[in-house]
Amino acid sequence: MTVDEETGASVAVELERLRSSVDVGFATTRGSLALLLQRADQMDKVLEEHDKRLEALERTRWPLPSLAAVTSCVALALALWESAGR
Repeated sequence: MTVDEETGASVAVELERLRSSVDVGFATTRGSLALLLQRADQMDKVLEEHDKRLEALERTRWPLPSLAAVTSCVALALALWESAGR
């Protein structure tokens, strides 16, 4: 083997090592991205469940302002009825 062949062989070996470390890096990055995507999907599902629960609570809550208005109208009617009766 000549010096050029030895240098070419060592360069080829180093390029192969570099290629394998790049492949490992890409595989790690793909795995991390897949995990992040899975977590994002889970969070979307959780947020959707919370939105559904919140909408259900809003539909079943007491209509307090309307109830207060009706109570005040009834109180006014009773006061007027009592004052007219005396």
